[in-house]
Amino acid sequence: MAPDGDKAGDDVVVGDSNVCLPEHCFHAFDALYCSLTSNEPITPTFPDDEYPLFVTWNTRSSRSGRPPRLRGCIGNFEPQPLRDGIAEYALISAFKDSRFRKIEEKELPALECGVSLLTDFEDADSYLDWTVGTHGIYISFQNPSLYPSSQTSSNSPSPLSSSPFLPRFTSRHTLTATYLPDVMPEQGWDKVEAVDSAIHKAGWKGTVTEDIRRSVTLRRYQSRKCTVGWDEFVQWRRAHGDESM
Repeated sequence: MAPDGDKAGDDVVVGDSNVCLPEHCFHAFDALYCSLTSNEPITPTFPDDEYPLFVTWNTRSSRSGRPPRLRGCIGNFEPQPLRDGIAEYALISAFKDSRFRKIEEKELPALECGVSLLTDFEDADSYLDWTVGTHGIYISFQNPSLYPSSQTSSNSPSPLSSSPFLPRFTSRHTLTATYLPDVMPEQGWDKVEAVDSAIHKAGWKGTVTEDIRRSVTLRRYQSRKCTVGWDEFVQWRRAHGDESM
């Protein structure tokens, strides 16, 4: 997934696990469907609260037992008004995720849509100070290619130690990446594997050493997610008076 913007969320703390609703996904689906077909969107009725959010499109397999395949995922760590934010990022993730071609109308029946509302942002004490299956991670670190070649390194995990060399850099030298909470269990990663993958995702092409891991600033967060498929969306449109579907 690709975050839009560099800020890793404001302090949104939520106790209600039902904060993300199927209506949020229907609204995202509606934005894409109407963009591709020129139909009129249905006005949302859910509260227009503000959250950092991501919209994920997956393609469901026609073969039973096969997991969905990612088709697009983009979001923003800045809190967004839900009605406009979900509709906007539904289209951005469908049409502007550089990893994929644009979603076309013929693909709609195979799609599912997930909306993730990000909550409970916390600064971690180390790159291992988070829980797989509970937290998403947002990492930032200075580009290791700017370190002197004489910098020593260790491959033995010791996250509470400080890196032996931490020079000053400007923000343009900072690399960032994020993974939503559901990514790590889906990939079968432990915490070190997830952080190493995020470091590569951020743009570092070299070997990930323990010094690089210890240089990471990690912000953990949680997510309230809901997912619906095309058939559910069609039923929702019909229930709201669209007899053409």
